[in-house]
Amino acid sequence: MTVVVAYKYAANPQDASVGADGVVDWSRAKSAVSEYDPVAIQLGRNLADAEGVELVGVTVGKSDVAGSMAKKNAMSKGFDRGVVVADDATAGWNATKVASALAELVKSVEGADILLAGDSSIDEGAKIVPALVAGFLGWPAFQGVSAVAKTADGYEITQNVPGGSRTIAVSGPVVVSASSDAVAPKVPSMKDILAAGKKPVEKVEVPSVDVEVAVVGRSKPERKARKNKIFEGADAPAQLVAALRADGVL
Repeated sequence: MTVVVAYKYAANPQDASVGADGVVDWSRAKSAVSEYDPVAIQLGRNLADAEGVELVGVTVGKSDVAGSMAKKNAMSKGFDRGVVVADDATAGWNATKVASALAELVKSVEGADILLAGDSSIDEGAKIVPALVAGFLGWPAFQGVSAVAKTADGYEITQNVPGGSRTIAVSGPVVVSASSDAVAPKVPSMKDILAAGKKPVEKVEVPSVDVEVAVVGRSKPERKARKNKIFEGADAPAQLVAALRADGVL
């Protein structure tokens, strides 16, 4: 058993600014581990400690994810080691291709049978990469997970659902997205940051991915003609309701 957490090293859009000419200035937006990921990392750290196993971080990003600053920033969060794809070409990848590469990284980690991820990414916020990775791995995926525990044949996860939570028993490997309030992530101390510099981070070649997705066209939605109906009088609300029902809206 090995616990794996996928993280993203990216610039925070809140630190960017837009000039009068409409151009986005990213010069003051410093890259860091996406602010949603420390929760997943802490959840993974707790699980790894409970089982006495290794916690491995995986990521796909530009060349800076293999730099000293990125390594310390990520490894200080609680990882034992990391495996990264660091190539500027990935900047042009879509979520599907990134997910495919992440799946290959997970496969390369011996004993990996669970992948945790943050609730979202700070830059895109699509919330689809964990599910896509699960698809490439052939593992089930669950979002909004607040707790994870190892069982004899898999995992027991607690998932937030409307009105409360539910506990699910999963046989075999699984991908989970941690809810943003699952646990309180530990703030790295200076000792953690210094120790992070000595943790191994393996940079691997861009894996061969089987999926190629390209945008083949764009179009605006058709503009529907407005009916411009005006209802007047004391029974205007009733007229509106009747019209909406006639159009199948209600």
